Amino acid sequence: MSQFPLRGLAGLAFIAFFTTSAFAAPEYTTITMEVEVAKPASDVWAKVGGYCDISKWLNLDCNITRGDGGIGTVRVLAGGRVTEILVGKTDLSYGYTQPVKEGEFYSLYHGFMEAKPVTKKSSKIVYTLMYDVSDKPDQASKDADIARRRGLFEAALKKMKQIAEQ
Repeated sequence: MSQFPLRGLAGLAFIAFFTTSAFAAPEYTTITMEVEVAKPASDVWAKVGGYCDISKWLNLDCNITRGDGGIGTVRVLAGGRVTEILVGKTDLSYGYTQPVKEGEFYSLYHGFMEAKPVTKKSSKIVYTLMYDVSDKPDQASKDADIARRRGLFEAALKKMKQIAEQ
């Protein structure tokens, strides 16, 4: 009797196990942060809302590699380690995404930044991140990643406030 059928079944079982365990269901998380600013939203946006103004408030180098500042514009950050594509834009906001990198987990990372009017003389900057944390091995790792990103962008919001209120 041939052992091929058993090997074939074992191989299929291995593939089924590997496929279901290696590709967990997406688990999207959203982090929304904001800071009050004692300036009108249009003034705030003029100082911190340019697509490469991230270099001022997140202390990263930023280069536009494609586009003219409109939707589809590509910025490259941190010496080429991060690529982001502008996918939405208004007079006081923009949204971006990070593209798929071959051979790496795709988190569907999106960011959205907006200067929202509160009064004629004040506004708030709202920054929202959305991405998939299903690549993290456990809840503690997910929580740590969220806390790290929140800390980074809350510091950036404080810097934006400082720049805008000057």
